[in-house]
Amino acid sequence: MDFNDTPEEAAFREEAHAWLEAHAEGRLGPGETKPLPEARDPEAVKRAQAWQAKKADAGWACITWPVEYGGRAATPIQNVIWNQEEARYRTPPNIFTIGQGMLGPTILKHGTEAQKSRYVQPLLRGDEIWCQLFSEPGAGSDLAALRTTAVRDGDDWVLNGQKIWTSGAHYCAFGMIVTRTDPTAPKHAGITYFIVDMQAPGVEIRAIQQMNGAAAFNEVFFNDVRVPDAGRVGEVNDGWRGAITTLMNERAALGGGAAGGPGLRHLLELTREVEIEGGRAIDDPAVRQQLADFYVRQKGLEYTRYRTLTALSRGTTPGPENSMGKLVGARLRQEMSGFALDLQGAAGLTSGDWQRQYLGAPGGRLAGGTDEILRNIIAERILRLPPEMRVDKEVPFQDVPSGPKS
Repeated sequence: MDFNDTPEEAAFREEAHAWLEAHAEGRLGPGETKPLPEARDPEAVKRAQAWQAKKADAGWACITWPVEYGGRAATPIQNVIWNQEEARYRTPPNIFTIGQGMLGPTILKHGTEAQKSRYVQPLLRGDEIWCQLFSEPGAGSDLAALRTTAVRDGDDWVLNGQKIWTSGAHYCAFGMIVTRTDPTAPKHAGITYFIVDMQAPGVEIRAIQQMNGAAAFNEVFFNDVRVPDAGRVGEVNDGWRGAITTLMNERAALGGGAAGGPGLRHLLELTREVEIEGGRAIDDPAVRQQLADFYVRQKGLEYTRYRTLTALSRGTTPGPENSMGKLVGARLRQEMSGFALDLQGAAGLTSGDWQRQYLGAPGGRLAGGTDEILRNIIAERILRLPPEMRVDKEVPFQDVPSGPKS
């Protein structure tokens, strides 16, 4: 494992640093954190789009994409370096992760040339923002159990159903949706992938109010929504292939990124300020033991991420580190937030960032794969344990039991 930049990586880091110094609003100050990308405020969306366009014009947007599609054919480690440098600066919330980190790569791999020509450049510049329409009330961890239907009608497809937990649907121009097109086929084989206009007639978006006061998620209803066949990505009933591409990119985007909100350094500062039993919290042995536990676990995450960076730097494929990182990291942030609130006592009810992070943390353990799904991945792909039995895998979807029958 090598923690140091190569000479080429150091030169790239300096180039990125110089551009950010010249164009960002400034470096984050001590204790300052980036805002989370909820963006219910239209002006916040416009600021994020303006920053994205500025990066795109200078060649700093989606840098791993091919040059002909607006990228610079950068290596994965160069992308990591850029993200590390940008994270140090005061910039608008990144509301483009889903479109650029997950859906753009899917279009580049499975889309037609006409789709690439129409959608990729506006997506890269942030002119058009995208959302991912995958999860349903009965198809979350088991995505292939989805029931939203698409029925062929001439040159169009007619969509009916519901999606849920759709981040950013309220400000998105387009979405990528997986639908059931053949209920007589096994559940993975009867799925088709589409691009859908989020302003099309029949699309209804309802905000989901979260217990931390945010409303980043939505439920989306499709009532006879017409999608042209030109919006189909991949072959009919072969949409699971595109879905896997999206999900693989999602795991990397969510598992390798830095989370917003307060972290261990902010918790350490809090223990120096808060008093318990007549003295500073940091002087209490039990508090110090808990801080040490958090520190060790965070260092484990940090060094595990270094494994990914080393693999990328050497031009090899990373292992399952992103799944492990998300499983441990999401729970760690929830536990640190809860500990911070405990230290503050009743004042924790109005403690701002810590309270919001604690109330929002359970969502982080669901997005991009639940804890249970990630444990299955680790058990099967790392520990080589026998997979769970999947008795419905080869059964026609219409014959799979879905609940009590009258």
